[in-house]
Amino acid sequence: MDLCSLVWVALILYFSICLAIMCLADSDILTFFYSYYGKTPAEAFDDKVVWVTGSSSGIGEGLAKELAKCNAKIVLTARRKDELERVKSDCLGLNKRLKNEDILVLPMDLTDYSSHQPAFDRVIEHFGRLDVLISNAGRSQRANWVDIELEVDKNLFELNVFSLINLNRIVLRYFLANGRGQLAVTSSVAGKIGAPFSGSYTGSKYALHGYFESLRSEIGNKVPITMLCPGPVFSGFLKEAFTAKTGDKFGQETQATDRRMTADRCGYLSLVAIANGLDEAWTALFPVILVLYFCMYQPFIATKLMKFLSQSGIAMKLRDSRQSMNNE
Repeated sequence: MDLCSLVWVALILYFSICLAIMCLADSDILTFFYSYYGKTPAEAFDDKVVWVTGSSSGIGEGLAKELAKCNAKIVLTARRKDELERVKSDCLGLNKRLKNEDILVLPMDLTDYSSHQPAFDRVIEHFGRLDVLISNAGRSQRANWVDIELEVDKNLFELNVFSLINLNRIVLRYFLANGRGQLAVTSSVAGKIGAPFSGSYTGSKYALHGYFESLRSEIGNKVPITMLCPGPVFSGFLKEAFTAKTGDKFGQETQATDRRMTADRCGYLSLVAIANGLDEAWTALFPVILVLYFCMYQPFIATKLMKFLSQSGIAMKLRDSRQSMNNE
């Protein structure tokens, strides 16, 4: 076999392996690789102080529980103190080495920007340091684009973007001054491809990528930044999702029969990405990962594909495991 043939065989083998991973794995190829051969979360987060916002349910709760298994010291933040106390109790039950003071419950409304600096000061007062901030707070949306009230756009951006940016700036100043630290931000698959019936939400997630990719180019490797892009996950996000009308909630529940990743699995893979300093990680079940790769590397095909998936109703079935919205 000549050299040219060997190259072709190697390329075919490489792309076949990549395609198999895209179809079988529940993450992007790099995260999949590091989940087996990289630094483990237990190695990376042992005795680290990690602040997780939006940690009263869903992915945030999953992150907190996985961090507890790693013997991390955890700051739990969300609006509902009773739910944070429940998560704390669950975390302590997962690791008998953790003491009560190793998990700080810090309830706050992230849209109250004036609370951010005092909250950060409380973290430093309690633990003496902060090593990682995982910004996970946010709400989703289900609404027809044309019907969305401007006030809904503003409210969603206040929570999903501006509250997050403000807190990260406070923490980043501390990290830069101390020469260490790490930021992680929960975006979404919708931050990479335009999700139908979630115009404001999709816009907010795209905005996060713009903000933090700009920051990454400014500071280089001084403070690693990981963008987390989960697909459908079991949580209460549908019930709490914004609609087109101010003050409304979508109100639907996820079902046990839905095709979604568990919050704990999503949390674990997210920690793998953070532990190994990945710039970005995608976590979702098939075929979402495959669709993402097509959208990133075949934009002409992606445009046609997303139009078809949306207009046929397949996109919403992939997101919500049902036809929760329609094009009428």
